[in-house]
Amino acid sequence: MGRPGSSSRPGDDAVSLHTQPGDRFLDDDAPELQVDDLPPLYDDVAGPQDDSAPLLSAPPAAIPPFAGMVDYHQKDANTGSEFYLNHRLDTQPKLLEQHVNYWALLPPRPYVRLHGTHSQEVDNNGKKERKKVTDFDVQVELTPYLFSDPVSRAAFRELRTVENSEKTRRGTVLRKRAPGSTQSIEVGLPDKPTLEEWCHRYQASHAGVKCFSVHRRMTGFDQEKVKQKLEALVRDTNYRGHLEVSFPVKDEYVHVYNDCKTNRWRLTAWIVWLSILTLTFLFTWPYLFFRTKRFEVVTADWAFSVMGEDGRRKYVSISEDQLYNLWGRAIHRAVLEKRQCTLDQQDLIAAEGAPPVFGNAVVDGAMGFLRAGVSAMNEVNRQLGWGGDC
Repeated sequence: MGRPGSSSRPGDDAVSLHTQPGDRFLDDDAPELQVDDLPPLYDDVAGPQDDSAPLLSAPPAAIPPFAGMVDYHQKDANTGSEFYLNHRLDTQPKLLEQHVNYWALLPPRPYVRLHGTHSQEVDNNGKKERKKVTDFDVQVELTPYLFSDPVSRAAFRELRTVENSEKTRRGTVLRKRAPGSTQSIEVGLPDKPTLEEWCHRYQASHAGVKCFSVHRRMTGFDQEKVKQKLEALVRDTNYRGHLEVSFPVKDEYVHVYNDCKTNRWRLTAWIVWLSILTLTFLFTWPYLFFRTKRFEVVTADWAFSVMGEDGRRKYVSISEDQLYNLWGRAIHRAVLEKRQCTLDQQDLIAAEGAPPVFGNAVVDGAMGFLRAGVSAMNEVNRQLGWGGDC
């Protein structure tokens, strides 16, 4: 297995090559939105299938359940990072390899986030202070577009180990290249270790505190292009505040810690909070940092697009332009409504079609009056500007 975009590529049946012109918001050539074409919610996607991993060398074996075992599993509510502590993963390299193959079948959850803020002067008991106010905080999840077919989970994904020339933690505290990676081509470069070899190295390490990590990431996505389009979209509403367009990723890391008292304590919630409240983390954090030997040598690359043999990008599902045309109206509307949420299919429908009718003349009349008032305020904001510091 090599780097993404190498000669190892999936077949033509694993990717959609349909492209669409149009770089502008509300492009005239943008396709009409059909309910059947809406991207699925992440929770609606079926579980992993063994026969739809075109860039994995082989399907993973069945994973023994953790339930009923004296093990530890925790998932960070904010980042989605997972933490495992299991003595069997410390002593059985083949079992660890099977788990890594399984974790690689689960995608990262990338988002595009638009966060608008302004500062406002407030009176706090006679003292003037400046307060940061959120105008809007809108997110769109990109996970559905990592699949060419979400039902069968067909995707461009590749499980790879780090190259010898890459700087990373190889059972060390600090990042470094592999020994001998600076040799000249004439001498010959050593082959990089396989996943199986790294699992054996992790098991054979005599470090008292160690961690084996799997990194899931999205590749082949032009963040700068999407960022520029979305910034222009928001500024077209005459927004004068501070705008940040970012691309956070959830479910990005899986960490396996070896079974020892130090790792059990570091993963115990009340001990962590006690360390924070008593400020002992000022001493425990440096200790844990220099004590833990980390293996950050495995990456699961999920491609948004790959480079074809003809030098052109081939997209798994849609291009950045199509993504912008699909979500532009919904994002535009959510920003003007000053929402703080993650947009979904209902927002696409609401942005494209007419508002729903409730079947009651009084209710429909009131809702129409409310919508007219909101639209009027949005139009005034668009013309005169909004969201500036005050």
